[in-house]
This record gives sequence, structure tokens and C-alpha cells, in this order.
Amino acid sequence: MTGEEADAVERSISEVITPALSGQDPFTYARLLEDLSPRLGASALAMVDMALYDLMAKQAGVPLYQFLGGYRSRIPTSITITILPLTDTLRKAEQFVADGFGVIKLKGGIDVEEDIAKLRKLRKRYPRLTLRFDANQGYDLEAARHFLQAAKPLRIDIFEQPFPIGAREDTTALMAADGPPIMADESLKTLQDAFHLTRHGLADMVNIKLQKVGGINRGMHINSVARAARKEVMVGCLDESELGIAAGLHFALSRPNIAYADLDGHLDFIKSPFDNDLFSLSRGVLIPNNKAGIGL
Repeated sequence: MTGEEADAVERSISEVITPALSGQDPFTYARLLEDLSPRLGASALAMVDMALYDLMAKQAGVPLYQFLGGYRSRIPTSITITILPLTDTLRKAEQFVADGFGVIKLKGGIDVEEDIAKLRKLRKRYPRLTLRFDANQGYDLEAARHFLQAAKPLRIDIFEQPFPIGAREDTTALMAADGPPIMADESLKTLQDAFHLTRHGLADMVNIKLQKVGGINRGMHINSVARAARKEVMVGCLDESELGIAAGLHFALSRPNIAYADLDGHLDFIKSPFDNDLFSLSRGVLIPNNKAGIGL
């Protein structure tokens, strides 16, 4: 999503990041991040950003979410079902509901009829479940309109990224239709993207992923644009370990207009690189461990 390769990010630690940060004061984070921004991709910059904020919150002796504003102390997260056959989709949903999750996000975008059929089955089986749908840029305008019409009785909470990046005319047409809020994900990578989307009415909501936008500092600016435009915000994630999820969680807890979380990327890891209990996940609710900083 960000165009970065793991080897290049690893090299940047020794060749760029370490020389730039050695001996510096983390409380000058705005200057440090500004200086590094042209030299790093979004995820590498997010890594630096997370480290600086962790250090500052540790210096203050408080959990990072309190250092950032501390608006709330816990948040429910959705859990994602990827594109699977219908029987596997229902089996996954059964497992997640049994684990206490109240919000399921279904991914689709390949076959609109199949997507609708899955949502109908899920809604019939779980009438109280909150359902969200992510089309992953897979629809054209005709398919998206058909989806909205069929989804009306299914009470879909959020309709995420129906069109490919840059499909402005289709997005404008769909925004005029009656249906669930349209959320931008892949279309939002920069502060300029946030300004463009909100100024031109191309989204009802935005999904901020720290590894995609470059960290908490940039995420705060994007969130402010969304709030100025009276848009609600979801904090999402890529496939990332508990450390990345913890940073997203602390960010999500810090601001009043961040109403939703989709922080489940760590659950697909067979072996986690972090043994620390950075947060708890109980019945679909994320709670930080309340240690100083990110919790390490």
C-alpha cells in the first residue's frame, strides 16, 4: 500500500533514522519528523513517530492515549472476514460471535451478488450484529448502486471504499444516493487527500491507518481536517503486530470524533514478535494496559 519493501525499511534504520535521532530530544518531534519525512516512506516514518511519542509519554509517566488527550479509555473493534466462500464466511462469523465480537466487517468487491448473498445470510442469522462492508475498490457505479439498493434492509453500518482511487465522478454520484455512510480508505494517504475528500464531499467518513499515513502526528492533522468537515473517523490497520495495533489504539482513544476502530490485524499472526500484553481484547473491546507510553 505504501510502496515500501521490508529490506529498504530495515536499511533506513541504520542509514537514515539512527543518525538522525541519536542525541536528539524527542520533544522536538515536529522538527525531527519534518526532517525525516522526505527521506522515508510512510511506514518507516510511522515507526519513528511511534518511538518519539512513546518516549514523550514515558517521560510524562502516563499511557500514550492520556498524553494525546485521553478522551476515552476503551473502544470496541470490528473483526474482519476476508473474501471466502459462503460456508467459510458463516463459519468464521460463528466463531467471532462466540468470542464476543459485536461488529463484523465483511470484505468483498469481486462479485456483488455474492457479497449481497453473504450479507443476507449473516443478517438473517445474527439480527443484532453490527455489519460493515469493504468493497476494496472493487465496484463500478452500477455494482455499487445495486449493492446499496439490496443492502437497504440489511442495516449495513459502513460502506468502505467502493471504487478505485480517483473515481471522483462515480463517488460523487454514489454519495447522492440513499444508503449507509461511504468511508474512504485507500483514497486517504496524506493530509492533502483528507482536504480533497472532505472539501469535495467525496466521503462521509475516513479510515486513518497510522502505517499508511505516516504515524500519529500526521494522523492527528488528518483527524482535525475530518473534524472540521464534521466527518467521523475510524482508526484501521494493516497486517501488523500488537505494537502497531497498540499505537492505533492509543490514537483512537485520544479524540472525540474517532468513533470507530478496526484494529484486528494482529490476530492473523501465527507467531507474534511481541510477548508483552500491550492491551487486552475481551468480547470485542480493546483496552490498553495503562503502562506509560505505548505499554512496552
